[in-house]
Amino acid sequence: MPRNLYVNLPVKDLERSVDFFDTLGFSFNPKFTNENAACLIINERTSVMLLVEDFFAGFTKKPIADARASTETLLALSLDSRAQVHEFMTKALAAGADPTVEARDYGFMYQHGFADPDGHQWEVFWMDEAQMPTS
Repeated sequence: MPRNLYVNLPVKDLERSVDFFDTLGFSFNPKFTNENAACLIINERTSVMLLVEDFFAGFTKKPIADARASTETLLALSLDSRAQVHEFMTKALAAGADPTVEARDYGFMYQHGFADPDGHQWEVFWMDEAQMPTS
């Protein structure tokens, strides 16, 4: 049976985060969205729960990482083409993201990266597995 994945990320300003990801073309599941959380839909089996920091803190005994000061996770999102990677990055930067790495072209894979308004690092990439070099 396929499994669902829900990635949970703490955010300082939920409305700002929703606006940012809405600008990038994402939608939200209203069943899991309220004043403490917004369920960002990646696909039918993967979502990112954007949780207000105080609410997020209720799920862990550890301190919440400051994603602007340390790396808590790297989130990689596949897209359908090099052009989509470029378009997505253009939208993200225009919406207030900070670039984290320069674009890299490996022939079979093209990638770029940004930090969202809370500092969470996202990598967007296109890959043609049929063109991957063999080891």
